[in-house]
Amino acid sequence: MSQKNNKVALVTGAGVGIGRAAAKALLQGGYQVVLTGRNLDKLQKAMETIGGNQDNCFAFACDVGKPEQVKKLFAALKERFGRIDVLFNNAGIGAPAIPMEDLTYEQWMDAVNANLSGAFLCSQEAIRMMKAQSPQGGRIINNGSISAHAPRPMSAPYTATKHAISGLTKTISLDGRPFNIACGQIDIGNAATEMTERMAAGIMQADQSIKVEPRMDVDHVGQAVLHMAQLPLESNILSMTIMATNMPFVGRG
Repeated sequence: MSQKNNKVALVTGAGVGIGRAAAKALLQGGYQVVLTGRNLDKLQKAMETIGGNQDNCFAFACDVGKPEQVKKLFAALKERFGRIDVLFNNAGIGAPAIPMEDLTYEQWMDAVNANLSGAFLCSQEAIRMMKAQSPQGGRIINNGSISAHAPRPMSAPYTATKHAISGLTKTISLDGRPFNIACGQIDIGNAATEMTERMAAGIMQADQSIKVEPRMDVDHVGQAVLHMAQLPLESNILSMTIMATNMPFVGRG
């Protein structure tokens, strides 16, 4: 079923948290939304939670760190909706909060594949579609995280990949110019999701103390993603930081 006259958005890591909130905001903003992640049951539940149906949403299981699965995802998206207007590269995982020298190579590569290679592979396929479709162009939004700017203790894999996302964002933004492809990055701090529940209980600070950190409504992040997505392609938010106002990030906390 192809519906080429409607805007289409793809959200990775859409089963929970920020991805689900972004999918909800995009759906309410008039987009047809493709939700992807590794767990199809979670994706289908998320689709129901955000008010989606078979006409305006599509759930497709995919491990974005695996090239062959990403190709299948985009082939299914093209068959279903005919085009892609927005890609939100949101999928990502952390690693155990242990000293860097104690991490295994597998733990390092799990984060690299999910956080960085996944964004690269999905962007590749999105760019191919955006260049070939009519009208040409589209927008890619990468989830960089506050960790794209400053690390937490014992977070080498996550922090390294999120710093790398900043370089990927700028490169896509530059290389996409001739094809009407915009690319921006949203850096999120302490959205209230399953992933940040430990912050409400207390998390290690740079001085090794344990402190409770404020969090913000994850739907505010979804609205920020929608705002970036809805801009005309002649304009681009290259970098946006959205964070809990009182989280210890700016200055000395």
